[in-house]
Amino acid sequence: MRELYIAVLLLFFMAGSIVAWLSRRFIGRGSREFFVGGYRVGGFISAMTYAATTYSAFMMVGLVGLTFTGGVAALGFELVYLAATVIILGVVGPTIWREARRRGWISPSEMLADLYGSNVVGIGVSLLYLFTLVPYTSAQLKGVGEIFSSIGLGYEYGVLFAFVATAFWILVAGLWSVAMTDAFQGIWMLGSSIAVTIWVVAFLLPSANIDYNTFIESLSGSSSGDLLSFTWSPQMFLGLTIPWIFFALTNPQVVQRLYIPRDERSYARTVKYFALYGFMYTIICVFLGMAFRSYVALRGGDAENILLKNRDLVTPYMLTLSHPLLAAVAYVGITAAAISTANSIVLTVSSSVVRDLYEKLVVKPNERASRIAAVSAILILLTLALASSMMRIGYIVELSVISSAGLLPLAPITIAGIVGSGRRPIKRGKLLYPVISILIGESILIYAVVIHGVSRALTAPLLFSLPSPVWIVLGSTLAIIPLIAERKV
Repeated sequence: MRELYIAVLLLFFMAGSIVAWLSRRFIGRGSREFFVGGYRVGGFISAMTYAATTYSAFMMVGLVGLTFTGGVAALGFELVYLAATVIILGVVGPTIWREARRRGWISPSEMLADLYGSNVVGIGVSLLYLFTLVPYTSAQLKGVGEIFSSIGLGYEYGVLFAFVATAFWILVAGLWSVAMTDAFQGIWMLGSSIAVTIWVVAFLLPSANIDYNTFIESLSGSSSGDLLSFTWSPQMFLGLTIPWIFFALTNPQVVQRLYIPRDERSYARTVKYFALYGFMYTIICVFLGMAFRSYVALRGGDAENILLKNRDLVTPYMLTLSHPLLAAVAYVGITAAAISTANSIVLTVSSSVVRDLYEKLVVKPNERASRIAAVSAILILLTLALASSMMRIGYIVELSVISSAGLLPLAPITIAGIVGSGRRPIKRGKLLYPVISILIGESILIYAVVIHGVSRALTAPLLFSLPSPVWIVLGSTLAIIPLIAERKV
C-alpha cells in the first residue's frame, strides 16, 4: 500500500507540475494577471477551480463521516449550501463580475474597501482573512500529513510535500497555474470518488449480501435511530448551515473566483458546471457514508461503535477494505482536495496583503516591487501554516471548523455594498458602519466560543434557543441598516 501510494502520488505531482508549467504561456505582466488571470479565464477552467477551491478534503472525509453518523440530514445540510451558492452566483455574482472589471478589483478586501470608500475597511478585512484563513490553510497541510502518517510515511513528510506542492503550483504562474492545477485536481477528486462508489456498489455491499431492502432496513433501524429521517436538532442544522449559506460571499478564495471568467458566457458556464459538479460530488459522498454505515452495521463487531466516536476515520477505514491501488488513488484524491484549497486560499490572502496592506503603505508602488511583495507574502503565509502544522496545535484544526463563522459578518456588508454600488457615495462620517458591523459579528462569535467552547460554538443555543450564526447575521445586519437606509434617501 505504501509503495503504491508513493507511486501514485509522484505521478499526480509530476502531472500537476507539467500542467502548472504549461500554464505559464497564458500569464501576462502585472498583479492583475498574477492574481486574477487578467479576467481571461474560460468557463470550464473557472468552474473547476471554483469547485476544487470550495470542496476541500471535508467532502470525502468530513461529509462521508457526517453522513455515517447522522444520515440523510447531512444531505440536506450540503444541498442547502449548494442551492444557496448557486442562487448567490446567479443573483449577486453577475454584479460582482461586472464591477470587478469596471473598477479593477483584484482582492476581495480591495472590493470592500472600494465599495465603502475606506482603506480602513480593506485593512480590517485583510487582517480578518489572516486570522481565520491562515489557520485553516495549516489544517489542510495537517490533513495531508495525517494521510502520510496513517500509511507509515511520516507526518512531517506529508506536511512538507503539501507545502512544496502548494508553493510551487502558485509561484509558477499565479492564478493561471492554480486554476489549471485545480482543474486537474478537481477531475482527480471526482474521478476517484466515482471509482470508490463503483467498488462499493459492485463489490463491498454484495460481499455482505446487502440488497436494496436490506440497505433500507439497516439504515432505518440503526443504533442511532432512523438515518433516513431528519435526526439533527434545529440548532445543529442552523448552526452548521448558515455559515455555509453565505460561503460564496464571505470566503475570499471563492469571491475572487467570481472576477476571473473572461465574458458573460464564460461566467454562465462557470455557474452551470459548478452546480453539476457540486451535485454529483455531494450525492456520491453522502451515498458512501450511508452505504458504509449499512455495511458495518450488518457485519457486526466493534467497528460501528469505534467509527461513531471518530467519524473522520470512516473513509480511511473503508479504503483499507478496497484494493490497494484504488485506496492509493482515493488517498491522492483527498490529498488533491486539501492542496487545491490551500493554494487558492494562500493566493487570495496574499493578494489582500499586497493590495490592501503593502501598496497602501508605499507611496509609489511599482510592478516589480509588488511582484516581490506577492511572492514574499505567499512564502510567509505558507511558512506560518507549515510551522503551525508541524507543531500540531490542536486549536488550529478546531478553528478551521469555525473559520466560515468567523467570516460570516462579511456577508451583510458585502450584500449592502454590492446592492448599493450604483447609488450615491458614502459620507465619510458613516464609514464606521461596516467596521462596527464586523466587530459586532466577531464579538458574538467570541462570546459563543467562551460560553460553549470551540466544538459547540456554532450549534449550542446562545439566546432564545438560537445558535450563534443566527445572531451573528442579525447583529451584523442591524449594524449596517442605518447606512443602507441613508443611501436610499
